[in-house]
Amino acid sequence: MHCSISGEVPGEPVVSKRSGLLYEKRLIERHVSEYGKCPITGEPLTMDDVVPVETGKIVKPRTVQTASIPGMLGMFQNEWDGLMLSNFALEQQLHTARQELSHALYQVIDSSLDASAKDDDLGQPGKRVRPGISASIITELTDCNAALSQQRKKRQVPPTLAPIDALERYTQLSSHPLHRTSKPGILSIDIQYSKDIIATGGCDATAVIFDRPSGQIASALSGHSKKVTSVKFVAEGEFFLTGSADKTVRVWQGSEDGNYDCRHILKDHTAEVQAVTVHSTNNYFVTASLDNTWCFYDLSSGLCLTQVADTSKTDGYTSAAFHPDGLILGTGTSEAVVKIWDVKSQANVAKFEGHVGPVTAISFSENGYFLATAAHDSVKLWDLRKLKNFRTLNLYDSDTPTNSVEFDHSGSYLGISGSDIRFNLQISSHFQ
Repeated sequence: MHCSISGEVPGEPVVSKRSGLLYEKRLIERHVSEYGKCPITGEPLTMDDVVPVETGKIVKPRTVQTASIPGMLGMFQNEWDGLMLSNFALEQQLHTARQELSHALYQVIDSSLDASAKDDDLGQPGKRVRPGISASIITELTDCNAALSQQRKKRQVPPTLAPIDALERYTQLSSHPLHRTSKPGILSIDIQYSKDIIATGGCDATAVIFDRPSGQIASALSGHSKKVTSVKFVAEGEFFLTGSADKTVRVWQGSEDGNYDCRHILKDHTAEVQAVTVHSTNNYFVTASLDNTWCFYDLSSGLCLTQVADTSKTDGYTSAAFHPDGLILGTGTSEAVVKIWDVKSQANVAKFEGHVGPVTAISFSENGYFLATAAHDSVKLWDLRKLKNFRTLNLYDSDTPTNSVEFDHSGSYLGISGSDIRFNLQISSHFQ
């Protein structure tokens, strides 16, 4: 009998009741504690599913190498070669780490000098000069708005849209533990339908790209030092965005082998980044933070074109989303207020009140007329033409905050989820 992990004869053998596979107890315990699944079949596995196997005293046979002096000398030589190679690799890693630390130190010094120079010029510590949203960019945004508005008038509900009776029969097909069990929790999710991949941001400070057809993790993106609060694919191209409680936003670019490299680390916020939303042009994006500002970025360069601070007394932004046409931005605050912004002028043009608790999610309907917002108390639907609330959905009790709300691409359904791990689907035609 051999361990299915190490291939060696186990000293303390155990067998899985689910798969019937044999393991060394200490090895399977470590694997289950870290991943929560069988290392061979990938099925969920706990130590309750593992039973010990009673065996006689195992006497391991002497290997061929130790049966003769030449064999032992060869084995010692292999060990020595491995030790030298390992030592050489460690020396190379040390040299690389020293170079990276030196480079980082110079960057910190340069940044400090630049900040000092700007403070002297502006007379206000910490304030940065932003180029602003140029006239050419505003023209680009306006043209995109006109094109999308024209397309929307001609758009029909797709024939492939699942009917209501089909949705009622939906059941769970699979479950995949993507993040470390030592810090469980998924805080954000996004889907790139063209590639059939799913991105998640977790409490373990990593973002995971999951390939749905194969059921495997395509890439795990590490670099943030705190929980990843928001993840977003850019619809066209290979870019992927992550926002984190470590106050930074990272711009990643995918490669042909499925891996993602960090192109930019954006450090314009001074508090947790709560939301990232991509403009319809796929050339710009906005981030919202608890520092009570939102930033408008150029995607290719990673440059912050403008940082808009709210002069009213609030505790910061907890959610943000672009209107489908791209000239309106919606933000939710920690003080239960929803604010609507004109992107071209960066002016606050409307404000919706009525929620209780932080506004955790915002979603515009595809027709551009309605806005759904979620907070601790409920989900509210707002008519953007009349600027008023016309429907409130109380789907959870007072102790269960609503975490997420999202219209589907056709605008036919509204998905709602709460902290009790329940998901509700509402028919948007019933709201009108």
